[in-house]
Amino acid sequence: MNDKQPIKMYVLIKKSLPSHKIVVAANASVACYLRFQDRPEMVEWAKNGMKTVVCEVTDREFEAAKCEENHVVVKSAAWKDVEAGLAFKPRMVWPEEFRFYSLMRL
Repeated sequence: MNDKQPIKMYVLIKKSLPSHKIVVAANASVACYLRFQDRPEMVEWAKNGMKTVVCEVTDREFEAAKCEENHVVVKSAAWKDVEAGLAFKPRMVWPEEFRFYSLMRL
């Protein structure tokens, strides 16, 4: 039995977006994959089920999360190119505040 945490990607979407959130989430995860595709963590993530956590965050939480390393910012063309999503290179250990973000509901 493997006791280590599974490697996972976090995708954060602004709650303030009126629509198109699922499109932003999909675009963010693809952009993240393309940016980090040659990194060992991304290769492991892709081989082991692509575990992804998609959360909705406030604008303040969004801005604070941008301080974390190894992410991509996705803009929404539907909303005048506003920053709409963040996707983080997969890892096993995440900042404590990530545990408290609300999961995105479809």
